[in-house]
Amino acid sequence: MISTGDLKKGITIELDGELYTILDWQHIKMGRGSAQVRLKLRDIRAGHTIERTFQAGEKFIRARLDRRTVQYLYSDGDLHYFMDVESFEQTALNRDQLSDALDYIKEGMSLDILSYKDEPLGVELPNSVELQVVETGPGFKGDTATAGNKPAKLETGITIQVPIFINNGDIVRVDTRTGEYLERV
Repeated sequence: MISTGDLKKGITIELDGELYTILDWQHIKMGRGSAQVRLKLRDIRAGHTIERTFQAGEKFIRARLDRRTVQYLYSDGDLHYFMDVESFEQTALNRDQLSDALDYIKEGMSLDILSYKDEPLGVELPNSVELQVVETGPGFKGDTATAGNKPAKLETGITIQVPIFINNGDIVRVDTRTGEYLERV
């Protein structure tokens, strides 16, 4: 059990039989009455976001998610296959379970798979990944990092904004939380 005073971003709780990750929380104290806590929650299985308000001091069941290091193998239609690096056991996840993570994963990449009571829920990406630029406009001599940005399509299919000096074939580091360009590798 976890109290409202111990809540923070990233914690997974069980609420009404569903698993939710806390995206944001806010402690509210009105002039009269008891304090309240407003939570912004994301349903882990369905993927939708809700906001709920609870009385301060209320207790929640904290969900223990298991993490295993896996390697991304390949995709076959809607299913994406991952292999546990220790037991070599393969796990398949569908497009809905992976959602935005598909924009950042490529074959052979190592990441963590999250599961609850032996049910795979999704993957946890590293904070940044290195991806190759496959298509972007030309860069000209004299272009600098502060001159502006241009769109670039990366090897996984996602398009991000990069500085003008980035060319086709360059490897760039991308922040998986925001989808922004970090640096050229």
